[in-house]
Amino acid sequence: MKPRPRKRFGQHWLQSATVLDQIAQAAHLSAGDHVLEIGPGKGVLTERLLAQAGKVVSVEIDRDLCGYLRKHFQGHPRFELVEADFLHLPFVGMQADPVFSEINKVVANIPYNITGPILEKLLGPIDRPLEKSLEVIVLLVQNEVAQRIAAVPGSKAFGALSVRVQYLAHCEVLFPVPPSAFKPPPQVESAVIRLTPRPYPHPAPQPRWMRTLVKQGFSTRRKMLRNTLGAMFTKDQITAALVSMQISPEVRAEDLGLDQWIELSRRLPAPARAMEGGAES
Repeated sequence: MKPRPRKRFGQHWLQSATVLDQIAQAAHLSAGDHVLEIGPGKGVLTERLLAQAGKVVSVEIDRDLCGYLRKHFQGHPRFELVEADFLHLPFVGMQADPVFSEINKVVANIPYNITGPILEKLLGPIDRPLEKSLEVIVLLVQNEVAQRIAAVPGSKAFGALSVRVQYLAHCEVLFPVPPSAFKPPPQVESAVIRLTPRPYPHPAPQPRWMRTLVKQGFSTRRKMLRNTLGAMFTKDQITAALVSMQISPEVRAEDLGLDQWIELSRRLPAPARAMEGGAES
């Protein structure tokens, strides 16, 4: 009996052969690659990854799907299935785990409702990037999220997610994917993104502080930055920092580019209370 998509796991199975081929090709796989796949579903993308990569490790939370996948790929020497919730796996500390230690690429059609936590697990936060970064991450995500990740400053889509991900990786939106490519069709448009993790060439002197500043700055998008940061500094302090950067005091958070956020974190020193307890971004 073939498994059916479950709403509780946000399952929408990609069935377009063309899109599946394009996703696999986007990772530029070779026999030396060990690929992590999150949420393999019925294994249609897995088959394409196995045809090109040296090994595929698939993480699946659905018990019924795991049973199906074990039968489907029974005896395949380069396939490994991990039955688990990916978000509960200690991915950052997995380098000593023989199953995950050789992973260098990620290719996946992920559940859209946990895109943010998955991205943070694969990249790390601004102040704690993964010690052993991945070579490339290719993900099928909601188009709105894809546009936010790759957005440019001044656009409506540019936000805290843009700053965080672009600080940790080079970001590309490769191509759109319509709802008709899935079963059942989702109610949103989708897109494939490619992230190439790398150290940012002009790193923040205090990444943890920058993380806090960005979170606060985007907490109320329609307000001017001197108002959203008013809980941390006086308006005169914020205005002086912006003017010294040749930026209008009436600027909003989405108007600052990544380098400007880094520079602002230099010019507005962190209050001691902001550095306590590890603020989330």
